[in-house]
Amino acid sequence: MYLENLVLDAVRPQELGRFWEAALGGERLTDEPDGFETRLGLEGGPVLDLCLQRVPDAPTDPLRLHLDLRGGERQAEVVERLLGLGARHLDIGQDDVPWVVLADPEGNAFCVMEDRAAYSDTGPIAALPLDSADPGRDARFWAWLTGWTVVPGDSPTVLRHPSGKGPLLELCPEAAAKGSPKNRLHLDVRLETGDDPDVVGAQVVEHGGRALPPLAEGLPWRLYADPSGNEFCVLPVSS
Repeated sequence: MYLENLVLDAVRPQELGRFWEAALGGERLTDEPDGFETRLGLEGGPVLDLCLQRVPDAPTDPLRLHLDLRGGERQAEVVERLLGLGARHLDIGQDDVPWVVLADPEGNAFCVMEDRAAYSDTGPIAALPLDSADPGRDARFWAWLTGWTVVPGDSPTVLRHPSGKGPLLELCPEAAAKGSPKNRLHLDVRLETGDDPDVVGAQVVEHGGRALPPLAEGLPWRLYADPSGNEFCVLPVSS
């Protein structure tokens, strides 16, 4: 298995997808009324697709997974470019911090980070902070699920692609337990040839996750939650 997608719910997926494609320098894969996909490849590192899927209403629950963009020494310039694309400043009670909090055109919070040594070779997405009830436990779960490995970082537990490139997956202590609404942003993993979906499903449970009912009949992927309740999908072997 490998991590393949970042999936973001959107009321207007084409509009929001074009914003994020321009923000991250992605390569367009799909541009349809109900879905938009752009590829974020990093030479020698992971290839991740950012997928926007239509939902009827804008969610209001806090993000448990968000994007930290790499700003570095050009942080102010990156912020200005994003504002020009349609982002806006956002106050989430962050007070005096070295990063800049913005909202995308549908109000999803994200950060533009200051210069940090840990962000070397990440590409435009510096990190993927994910709320966790137990960062050490959840890091072991996600390491098994994705093949990513524990590396030093500024969060309690950090995973990264084995290449040492690409964004950091940061397991961060949650401010509140996961509620019932589905996460607006979630991760998808893809099965590889030889992976048995039933066996993988059983292993998810053995590692502390749980199976969730499908959102609709006939979908080719399976829905699960990690030990802290964060949803993710397991996609079938690519044809």
